[in-house]
Order: sequence, then structure tokens, then C-alpha cells
Amino acid sequence: MSETTNTNEEKKKPSLNGRRAVPSNNSNDEENEVPEIEVFGLIPRGFNPKDYLHVVDIHMFKEPHEINKQQHHTDKYYSPKLIVRRGQLFQIQIDFNRPYKPETDQFWLEYLIGRYPQQNKGTYIPVLVDDVLKPGRWGAKITHKENNSVRMSIMSSATCIVGKFRLYIAVWTPFGILRTHRNPATDTYILFNPWCQEDAVYLDDEKEREEYVLNDVGIVFHGNINDIKLRSWSYGQFEENILDACLFLMDKAELELSGRGNPIKICRVASAVINSRDDNGVIAGSWDNTYTYGVAPSAWTGSVDILLEYYSSKQPVRYGQCWVFAGVFNTFLRCLGIPARLVTNYSSAHDNNANLQLDFFLDDKGEVDTKLTKDSVWNYHCWNEAWMTRPDLPVGFGGWQVVDGTPQETSDGMYRCGPASVQAIKHGHVCFQFDAPFVYAEVNSDIVYSRREKNGTQVIEKIDTTHIGQLIVTKEVGGDGMMEITEEYKFQEGSEEERLALETAVMYGVKKQTTQDTMYRPQTDVDMDFQVQKAVLGSDFKVTITFRNKSHNYYTATTYLSGNIVFYTGVTKNEFKKHSFSAKLEPSSSSAFDVVIKSSEYLSDLLDQASFHFFVTARINETGKTLATQKATVLEIPTLKIKTQGETVAGKEMSVTVKFTNPLKKTLDNVTLRLEGPGVLRTMKKEFRQVPMNSTLIWEVKCIPERPGLRKLIASLNCDALRHVYGELNVQIQKP
Repeated sequence: MSETTNTNEEKKKPSLNGRRAVPSNNSNDEENEVPEIEVFGLIPRGFNPKDYLHVVDIHMFKEPHEINKQQHHTDKYYSPKLIVRRGQLFQIQIDFNRPYKPETDQFWLEYLIGRYPQQNKGTYIPVLVDDVLKPGRWGAKITHKENNSVRMSIMSSATCIVGKFRLYIAVWTPFGILRTHRNPATDTYILFNPWCQEDAVYLDDEKEREEYVLNDVGIVFHGNINDIKLRSWSYGQFEENILDACLFLMDKAELELSGRGNPIKICRVASAVINSRDDNGVIAGSWDNTYTYGVAPSAWTGSVDILLEYYSSKQPVRYGQCWVFAGVFNTFLRCLGIPARLVTNYSSAHDNNANLQLDFFLDDKGEVDTKLTKDSVWNYHCWNEAWMTRPDLPVGFGGWQVVDGTPQETSDGMYRCGPASVQAIKHGHVCFQFDAPFVYAEVNSDIVYSRREKNGTQVIEKIDTTHIGQLIVTKEVGGDGMMEITEEYKFQEGSEEERLALETAVMYGVKKQTTQDTMYRPQTDVDMDFQVQKAVLGSDFKVTITFRNKSHNYYTATTYLSGNIVFYTGVTKNEFKKHSFSAKLEPSSSSAFDVVIKSSEYLSDLLDQASFHFFVTARINETGKTLATQKATVLEIPTLKIKTQGETVAGKEMSVTVKFTNPLKKTLDNVTLRLEGPGVLRTMKKEFRQVPMNSTLIWEVKCIPERPGLRKLIASLNCDALRHVYGELNVQIQKP
């Protein structure tokens, strides 16, 4: 392939560094100039290109109702261009200036991507016309001839680059090659194909493909293990310009075009570019409850606004937390055709020194020493799973892979995580790339409570082996319910298989601290636990501490309760409640003690997820032993009510009302409402200066739904005093 360049082009060309003959080809957006006439030598006088076969028009059959988008499951993409999936036939029609004669006429198709197309890199693809098509290999075949037109079936390779290709038709003449001019209307997007057996992302279950590739709304499970909450998230992978925004992310990450057929590489670079930590990626994280000059993470209702803002501004969008990173990552994966789901791990370990152990240090009173305690337990943490084969690992480690865009630790010098095989994590084979030890620790760590005696020896008071990774969930296929997938990550707690998996992980380099210099003397004859009453934000509630004295002795226990307002990451903002009392424990009996928590004690400092963390420690005075336990709890947050008025028909105006009553004993200032629904309405925002206590706010919106079918409306309310207020409504949009 030759390239014509003028002097201006020469100036623009990136300088070569002496190591490569061609600069790196890592932008889908850049193009090269392709000559319309490529001559073989001297052109004889009187040569007229019009005397030869030439192309008058190309029909791409790219409308949503036409054969290509229907057969390739791409009819939902809001794009005027042809979008097909790799390794599967698609149709085009070429109109020539005269009937095509196979005996004398010769033409072929050329697909190009990027600025420096090369055949050996898969960025320049000549497709010859043949009588037979091989599955999963590039080829073209004429299926129908009529007058001056030919109808063609084209097969793309099942391993081909994923991105936007330019199409040229080349015609051979004795004096040179004639090509069609550059026509953006014939650009073809090629995506991953979970319907094709030769594709690395092939998924064999149709219902799962509909969920993990084609569903544009999902559910985020949050809250905590004792109080699971859920909210909808609009992925919006088919919305206008989202596909281009997702391809731009790969350009931003400077992933070579030749690597873009490989889902492992794409996931690896995307998990870095989703966060802004070291590459000015999509979302800037903020966990400190101050969201100046940006949007609070809890206010977002979906990925579309975030991706479009980033695509236009090229600057990180503020702000996100784990479910926002995971929601946007899921949109990216599904948009490109990689099956993906959002996963929540309850009681997720953020272990600062990767030793499978979270250390909580108690002082001599039995209270947690905040200066020494550095590890934290997140109430929940969201990540993604992407489905693919892993030819780089031994057989059996394909399938679901953990990928995580939340910036937690660096991996190969960048904030990213994965893809890590879920199967490898379950069996402790953490030697296989990428980042399996980190994910293994997130779901398998132990919590160790220890106390330093005055003589310097460290006494371990309790080891809790079951608190971390108690529950791992995702949205069920085809419904809004919760599906538990804990058993895909770990064997039953305490089983022989679990011990073996742990030993394997330790053998492969996961650090498991030994308790050599420490004494472990657990208290066995008294059990202690506590329950937190379910409560609505703004009301009082109580914490009930129960002791079970299994011995025949009378005991007294000096008991401390510490109530902390925490970020959902388990990091404490401040202690709002300190309470101590002496408990008398009768032999062979249980006793319960209530501690009342008043709303006035917590409301002024409450963070946006209304999340508390209680530590209870008790010292048995007669034996000197210490009991310790901890729990997180979340208050009930009021919801938004959404209603529709009138008939809901595609193409006809309908009205949507959002309603909210202020439950707090104070006025809410600067309240923002957001409303969105893929296929029904683009994100809309409304600001309210004030909402007085006990008053109701009503917002009415008019919209014209585009697509029939079952759609979802999602709303959020946000202000400094109240966050994580959501509402949703399923709406059946009728055909006109």
C-alpha cells in the first residue's frame, strides 16, 4: 500500500525514534491518505479510468431494521454507521457503472484502521472475492448479481481488531489500481462476538448473552452485609456517541491497534484508564465527603453523562467511588461486546501490606487504637467480571475474570487490577497473572484483634476468620433480584478444600503472618455479640449487647461501646458515641444490655451513605480476658417516588413525575434532582434552593420515548445533608 503525502503532511508526521520504521499505531481516530489511483508505471496517453469498471455506490444495509444489525444484535446502537460483530457474515451491495464480468473484471475490498496500516499487524486487510468462505477467516463472496449491482457476503476474522474500520473498494486495471474515494458513510465498526464460537469472548447461553451484553440497565448492590441495599444503574452502552467514547478510551490508553483484538489486553489497559490516578483517565475518585467543583458520586444515575463529558473535555470527571468506576467499566465492556457484570463483595478487605491479615490493635482499656490500626474493612466493594478465554494461562482458568477500575493499589506501576481468573482465586492459584493475590486477600483475609501488654508482649485476643468476603453477589440473569456467587470465589468456610486453597495461595507467595511472637489466648467460657436495631435516618435507635456465660462462675464485665461515623470504606470520620458500663454475668445464663443512640448525637456529622461502625469490647474482670467484636450498620434512607401520566407509547409525548418528602428535622439546601432512562429520556437535572422539613417536592418532566419495550426510569436526589436517595420505575413503552 502506498501513501501520498504533501509537505504539510511531512511536518505533521511524528518523528521516528530510530527503533521503529513506522511510528506506533495507537489511535483509531487518525487516518492515512489512500491514493484513488495507484499506477503501475507510465500511463499510456488516452487512458481514461472511466473506461474500466468503477464503483458508483455502496449499500451497507446499516439501518436498525435491516439484515446486518438484526443478525449481529447491534440494532440498539444509536449510530447511523454499520456495526457488526467479528467472525460472522454480513452483507453489502456494490453498484458499478456497468454489469460486473467475473472473467475480465477484478476487484477486492480493503479495510483499514489507524494512520499506519500494515497487513501483518491486521490494520490493513485486503479481502479477496472467492467462491468459498472459511468460518472465522476474512473472505468475501458474491451471492447475487442483478443489472449493474452485486450483493456480497463478507466474513470477518474471529480474532480481528475491534474498532472502526474504513472501507475502500479497489478495482484492478492493466495500468494501475482504482479505488473508491474516502467515504465516512461506509465506515464499519467491528465488535467482539459472544455469539461466535471462535471468538475469545464466546458465551454459550442466550439468556446470559442478553443479560451480560445487551442489557443496558443494571443493579448495584450496596449497604452492608446485615442490610443489603440496591439501586439501578443505567449503563447506556447503545446511546449516541458512547461507542466512539469507548474506542477513544483505548486511544487514550495508547493501546496499539494490533492488540485491540485481545480482550485480556483491553481489560488490562481499561482498568487503568477508567480511573484518573496516573493517566488522566475517566473518573477522579473522592472518598472524603467533599465534592467541590464536581458531582457527588451518589448523584450519578448512570455512565452516559460521565463518558460523554470525558469524551468531549478529555479531562477526568469528578467524582466517583467504587460503584461509579464499576458502572462505567461495565458500560465500556458491554459496548465493545465483552460479556460483563458488576459484582459486590460485602466486608471487603483493604489490606495495606497484603498479608491476608487485617490487624486491629486494642489499647490497655480494650478500645481500638486508631493510631496503630491501618487496615480497613470496606462495608462493600464493587468490581467487574468480564468473560473470556485465557490462552495465556493453563487450561481451566478461562471464564469470568475479575477486573477493577477503582484505584486501590498499583500493578506494574499503574493503578489497575486484573484480569484475574475467578477460578484461580477460588483454588488459591494466585501465581497466575494479573493481580490475583490482591483479589484473594479482598475475599479471604482474617481479622486479628491484638493487645500489647505493658511488658511489650502482644496478646492476640481474637481471630475472626469468617468476617471478610462473607457474601459476593451480582444481579440475577433476566431479573432484578440478587444472585449469590460467593462459592465461585471460595469454598465453604472451614472446609478441607478451603484449607487446601489457602495453603496453595501461601505456597504461591501470598503472605500469611505467623503468630510466633504473640500469645493467642481466646476467651472460651463467655460469648459476646450485639445487634443494631434497624432505623430510619433521623430517628433514635438502640444497640443490644448480649453475653452468654457458659461457665459456673459469676463474672463482671467492664464493657465499652464505641460508635463511629465511617466512610463505606470502613475508614472512620469521627467517634460520636462512647459508652461504658459494668455488666453482671450470672453463671450458665444469657443477659442483654441496651444502649440508646439519639439522632442528635449523629445527625450533624453523618456522611453520605449514613454508615456507622460499632466496636464493642468487654474485659472479664475476674480472668483479665478481653472479648471484641465489630459491626457496620446503615440507616434506612428515604426514597423518591416516580410516576408516569397518560399513555406510554414510542414517539408520543408522555409525562413523568418525581416526588420526595424531606424526613429530616431541618431544611435541605441546594437540592439537585436527576432523572434518566435509556430509550425514554436523556439525563435531566433540576435544582431546588430549599426543601423545608416535612415538605414535599414535586418535579414534572415531559419526554418522548424512542424505543418500545420494558424500560427503566432512574432518579437520584443529592444535597450536602442527604445523599444516596434513589427511586426507580419500570415502564412498558408500547409500539405506536
